[in-house]
Amino acid sequence: MIPPYPLAVACAAIFAGTVATFAQMLLWWLAGTPVIDTLLRDARLTAAIIMGAEVLQQGPGWRWDVMAWATAIHFALSVTYALIAWPLARALNLAAAVRFGALYGAAIYVINLHGFTYVFPWFDVSRGWVTTLAHLVFGASLFASRACLARRMPPKRAKFGELR
Repeated sequence: MIPPYPLAVACAAIFAGTVATFAQMLLWWLAGTPVIDTLLRDARLTAAIIMGAEVLQQGPGWRWDVMAWATAIHFALSVTYALIAWPLARALNLAAAVRFGALYGAAIYVINLHGFTYVFPWFDVSRGWVTTLAHLVFGASLFASRACLARRMPPKRAKFGELR
């Protein structure tokens, strides 16, 4: 099913994915974790889904192809999760959207860091409180952006003969 506002879904997904990434970087910094090295490590972990596990053997150096694949995968997952969340968050006010969004982010954490590790076991190194909080931020910002966008979008009109 195509959502009624695909651009709004994509914008909410990109917004939430970006906010979560910056929140994770801030949390790494506050925890005393080397931010750039950890970001590059996580980019390699993500890019390895497409590029293969051999990319994991490389050092923490910058590679444009690794960053491009990691970014594409990150935002593709963000859009996928936004498509799922879009109808769930439709009727929520902002406060409820943030609460339910955080729960949604917790579910995504379990899927990403415990479910996907059966197929991509190298992600287990990313588990922890920082990644958990980043997923909570993703869910909360995704649902909050959905709630804000819902106020700005015109209501969907029923077509002739369609039940509301």
